[in-house]
Amino acid sequence: MRSQGAWWRRGRHGALIAVGLAWCGAIPGVVLAQVGTSEMLVSAQTLDDPMTTDNPFGWLRTFSPGGSIDTSNAFFQALGTNGRSCNTCHRQEEAWSITPAGVRTRFEATAGTDPIFRRNDGSNSPLADVSTLEKRRHAYSMLLNRGLIRVGIGVPATAEFTLDSVDDPYGFASAAELSLFRRPLPSTNLAFLTGVMWDARETVAPFLPPMDAGVSQANLVASLRHQVLDATLGHAQAAAAPSEDQINQIVAFELGLTTAQIRDNRAGLLNDDDAMGGPRILASQRFHVGINDTLGADPTLAAFNPGSMSLFAAWNGSASASREERESVARGEVLFNTRPIAITSVGGLNDALDMPVIAGTCTTCHNAPNVGNHTVALPLDLGLTDASRRSPDMPLYTLRNRETGAVRQTTDPGRALLTGRWKDIGKFKGPILRGAVAHPPYFHNGSAARLEDVIDFYDTRFAIGLTTPEKRDLVAFLRAL
Repeated sequence: MRSQGAWWRRGRHGALIAVGLAWCGAIPGVVLAQVGTSEMLVSAQTLDDPMTTDNPFGWLRTFSPGGSIDTSNAFFQALGTNGRSCNTCHRQEEAWSITPAGVRTRFEATAGTDPIFRRNDGSNSPLADVSTLEKRRHAYSMLLNRGLIRVGIGVPATAEFTLDSVDDPYGFASAAELSLFRRPLPSTNLAFLTGVMWDARETVAPFLPPMDAGVSQANLVASLRHQVLDATLGHAQAAAAPSEDQINQIVAFELGLTTAQIRDNRAGLLNDDDAMGGPRILASQRFHVGINDTLGADPTLAAFNPGSMSLFAAWNGSASASREERESVARGEVLFNTRPIAITSVGGLNDALDMPVIAGTCTTCHNAPNVGNHTVALPLDLGLTDASRRSPDMPLYTLRNRETGAVRQTTDPGRALLTGRWKDIGKFKGPILRGAVAHPPYFHNGSAARLEDVIDFYDTRFAIGLTTPEKRDLVAFLRAL
């Protein structure tokens, strides 16, 4: 078994024996102590491993085929005019995204001049005053407090709706350019994607089954290439498009990354005792577009199996020193697969199946085996952008249906700004769940600060009736991903 920069085997007393250390990299964590003829993990020193970073809940590890992070790659180069690179908003230690805590650290270290603090999309308005430290603190508040960047998209001229009114606390948004505040998605585990960006706006062609890794990723690669081009010209404000070689470097680098939590502070190593956590095992996970499809759109593929998460089954009845915590993780996985949820009023699901109530589980939507995202393009409206859930720092848009006169208020029209369709208002794709513990907050708009808040949202939204122990077990499972 390989874990945390070493090859390990079990000693006769069940302790881990380090067969060979391999890396160096300032990870708070372990020192090996002699216990009879075996060695075991004890207290906090540093284990050098540049592929592993720590977070409040344990260790996150990235796997790449070459065994290292090539910082000479164009991913780490400033290709535009404002000092930004891909790495500006996609940090290894934050699961290749960003967190408010990390952004605040950069703000204090640079007095708000780090490349992430740029007015084109980092500030609440592109017209914000950033002339002093305190004005910068105010101008970048959404980035500092919630890890949100501003995406500017206008209402399509041919849309089925018009923008009746805008309530923008930052005084900028209009029909020509709505201000949409969204989380940067991780630039890892991309081989499992079925759409690029929250609203799939960088998906240049449908990802059609089967698309087994290593067989056909043409549409995925084309979409990622387009995203790199747009990000360089937009986020990095490049004067010219990146070269073909630079685009190819970035896409190849991103597709080579697999990231997951490898150690939980309570449960220990997540690939111990026959568990299957961590990024190395994830990198070998079988996946293709349409695998385990909830909607069953392709009759040639196997039927949907709600038991799509099977990482920690071996921890049921664990006999380890961390038995209680490991059993909690295992119970959480079972709940994720099996806890009944009466799914109602989800745009893109209930209406697509013409079923007012769907008897589902968490895996009805998070159906990719041991990954946790949609296995087909399935943007959904969970009601996250409804006016009733608006916080005072979010704009509110009043949209009117051209044909029926119906009105809907939303903080983000989502997919509808790309398709122009009324039924797509508020629709977003689901994220990949692996490594999620390292990049809070959650949902596209950062409305859930903690994993506990995510569980509470679903429990309330669908009246699941989760008990306090069940919530605790679900959070333990999500932290272990």
